[in-house]
Amino acid sequence: EFTCHPGPVFANVLLADEINRATPKTQSALLESMEEAQATIEGITRPLPHPFFVLATQNPVEYRGTYPLPEAQMDRFLMRIRLGYPQPNEEVEMLSRHYDAVALREGKEDTNQAGALLEQVESSASIKEIHNLQLARARVHISDSIRQYIVSLVGATRGHVQVLLGASPRASLALQRAVQAAAILNGREFATPDDVKKLAPIILSHRLILHEDSSAQVSENLIARLLEEVPVA
Repeated sequence: EFTCHPGPVFANVLLADEINRATPKTQSALLESMEEAQATIEGITRPLPHPFFVLATQNPVEYRGTYPLPEAQMDRFLMRIRLGYPQPNEEVEMLSRHYDAVALREGKEDTNQAGALLEQVESSASIKEIHNLQLARARVHISDSIRQYIVSLVGATRGHVQVLLGASPRASLALQRAVQAAAILNGREFATPDDVKKLAPIILSHRLILHEDSSAQVSENLIARLLEEVPVA
């Protein structure tokens, strides 16, 4: 008989490196996991651990042999962050950490730098603590005026001349959740318009389909202009 061996998707945190190199079939399967927190294998649906979330990287310049992510899957990612290059002092620290990690393993057969760094990683939070933070996020107060501001901002993307397809209602929900989380990180039990303004570019930009150039920078610039035009409710 066949025995199911759970793959890497059965984890609390899934890191997909260069996700646009995954085949459409794999992307479709990942879409189910991201939306339904489950995986279907041989017709049997299995729930994923809770909490579950996906981190993914995407190379912005190498497109040969890649498969663009469908709009529906892009919409499932809460935010898109462009990392860019590290600052000089950060890059110096990176070199120092790699050097020190390998030096600590001198005399051992395995001198893999990544493995040496992983040995130093310590847990920073338990699953229970993460779950409690999620519950706390849900209790952050969102006023009617903040909700109206979110809806107005998202709605402005749908009628803009540069936009072929604007942000969906899922974007409004994502922005509200992110704003609540930002309030907690800043020690508040309520959200403010500044939370919305700060997070809108990274929450909304990857959900827009533009008529021409759809690069991350152009989308973020468009959101920045809308933030200046849409009045706070």
